[in-house]
Amino acid sequence: MTVSLPTPHPSPPPGCAPASLEAAAPDFQDNALDSRSLLAGRKAVAIEHEGSRYVLRATRSGKLILTK
Repeated sequence: MTVSLPTPHPSPPPGCAPASLEAAAPDFQDNALDSRSLLAGRKAVAIEHEGSRYVLRATRSGKLILTK
C-alpha cells in the first residue's frame, strides 16, 4: 500500500533547508496526521516521496523510524 501525503509548501532547494519546521510550514499542526491512522494497525508502512520509497516503522517503545 502506498500512502501519499499532501505537500502544502514546496520543498526548499538542496542546501537551503529551513531552520525549523515552523519556518517551512507555519500551519503544519493543522495538517498533522495521527500515526495510528497512518500505520492502520501495521508495524510499518511504505511511503513514496518524489520517486523514492521510504519505510515508516513503529518501534516497541512507541517511537517512529523513517528509513530509505
